[in-house]
Amino acid sequence: MDSSKPQVLLFSEAQRYTAGNKWRFVVQHTDGREVLDITDAEPDAKGERLELLAVIRGLESLDSPSRVTLVTTSDYVKRGIQYGLAQWRADDWRWERFGLIVPIKNQDLWQRLDRALQYHEIDCHRWRVDAAEAADENLPAKKSRLSHVPSRASLADRISRAVGACFTLPQPALAG
Repeated sequence: MDSSKPQVLLFSEAQRYTAGNKWRFVVQHTDGREVLDITDAEPDAKGERLELLAVIRGLESLDSPSRVTLVTTSDYVKRGIQYGLAQWRADDWRWERFGLIVPIKNQDLWQRLDRALQYHEIDCHRWRVDAAEAADENLPAKKSRLSHVPSRASLADRISRAVGACFTLPQPALAG
C-alpha cells in the first residue's frame, strides 16, 4: 500500500434479514481526527446488494484516495473483492454457471466498487459475531450484528485483533 495516502478504517454491515433493509458504514481515519457514521435504508434492495451498498457508499464518502482497511460482516463482499473482482473484470463481468456464461449477480454494484478501487487501496477483513460470542456476552441474538457490540472499547479491541491496528469507533447504532 502507498504510505503517502491517508489510512482509514471502513466498517460496514447490512441488515439482511429484517424488514428494515438497512445498511451502515463507519469511516474513521487512523489518527482519530474524523468519524463518519451513516445509516440508510434501501426499500427495494435485499441481502448481498445491501452489503455491497454499504461498502460502496463508504468508499464513495472518502474525499481523497486512501488506504482503506475494510472490516465487513459479509463473506460475499470479502470473497468478491479478494477472489472475484479481477476475474470478472477480465471476463467482461460474466462467469460460468452450470455450463452457461451469464452476467454476474449485482453487476452494476461490482462495477461501481471496481471504479472506487481505482482510487483507493483496500485491505479487506471479515469480522464475525457468532451466536456463541453473543451468548457469552449476554447480548440479544436477533439484533443487527453491530448492535451486539456492548462498548466502544470492545469494538476497538475486536477490530484491533482482526486487522492488527488500534482504532476507536463510536457505539454502533443500527437497530431493527
